[in-house]
Amino acid sequence: MRIAHVANFYGERSGGLRTTMHRLGHGYLEAGHEVLHVVPGRDFEREWTESGLRITIPGRVLAGTGGYRVIVNVARVRRILDEFRPDALEVSDRFTLTSLGEWAKENSIRSAVFSHETLTGLSETFVRAPFLTSAPVDWWNARLARRFDHVVATTAFAAREFERIGVRNITRIPLGVDLAEFHPAKFDAELRSNMLRSDADTLIVHCGRLSPEKRVDRSIDAVIELIRRGLRVRLVIAGDGPSREALERQAAGYPIDFLGFVHERDVLSRLLASADVVLAPGPLETFCLAALEALASGTPVVASASSAVREVLGVDTAGAAVGEIADDTAVAFADAVERVLATTEASRRFAARCRAEQFPWSRTIERMLELHTSTPNEPRRQAA
Repeated sequence: MRIAHVANFYGERSGGLRTTMHRLGHGYLEAGHEVLHVVPGRDFEREWTESGLRITIPGRVLAGTGGYRVIVNVARVRRILDEFRPDALEVSDRFTLTSLGEWAKENSIRSAVFSHETLTGLSETFVRAPFLTSAPVDWWNARLARRFDHVVATTAFAAREFERIGVRNITRIPLGVDLAEFHPAKFDAELRSNMLRSDADTLIVHCGRLSPEKRVDRSIDAVIELIRRGLRVRLVIAGDGPSREALERQAAGYPIDFLGFVHERDVLSRLLASADVVLAPGPLETFCLAALEALASGTPVVASASSAVREVLGVDTAGAAVGEIADDTAVAFADAVERVLATTEASRRFAARCRAEQFPWSRTIERMLELHTSTPNEPRRQAA
């Protein structure tokens, strides 16, 4: 097959979306398929990569996102797709690229759109008027589902806003993790010592984009609460984004370090494997690859129970979901961290790794390929 994947919000510092595209593309290539990625950037570029041919077209910077770009010239994307002639189209966007679903139907091409975020949650976070936004969100989601053969949700949490309005072409396919790249064996005693310095003995990590919906402020407040209780902890925040300055002001005077965006995957894997706990407080996470990468590294995760990370953690002792007993407060997160640390290190690391082993990328790739061959496409077969 020829598989095309078109996405917005793709860049050098994008995390989960970029990883997902690269891993899927690499898996498709290994299975003998051709892959095209179309993404926004500053200039037009054409480059062969390990995950397929990547074409970058000029995109417009979206204000308040820290430099993320979106494709506005969708006609140009259609011309590129006309030249590539895909058998299957994947779209990672729910805004400017949704009309590509109609283009796929017109050309008898199978199509799938990924639900990487929950519009209901984003509207409540940024508009802060759920009763005013629920109707247009439902209308937009129903319209999106009609345009594509499949809506791919990585968790039940991500699928909920579609199932609530009766969408039937929703498919749940969890993402995966590189179980070799992220592994407990990546534990680095020297790195851990450098991160802890001399004033702490417990290393807590927050890994992700520094933007309002990620609620990094909760990680900071939770660590401040732990310090007030007398624990010798240090928080290391890996990531960058538009909220960084405000978060640095909030963390001033406490043992909290900002690493910025970590480009080297090996450094990130060693950091996660060397931590005691990873925090994922964002209530809108529809999967959270960083949390799964932490589990694969043998590190338990404390997350918000209102997000999809609760599903990723499962029912084992791979971490804790805050909100089952109390609200998503700093005190509740601090309590959860203490509960996790109260278990033996060997047992919690073993449980985390075992949970992550249920999410290999190979399974995600296999399910996506099955999806691309499951949609009836009689006109195309007749033409062939």
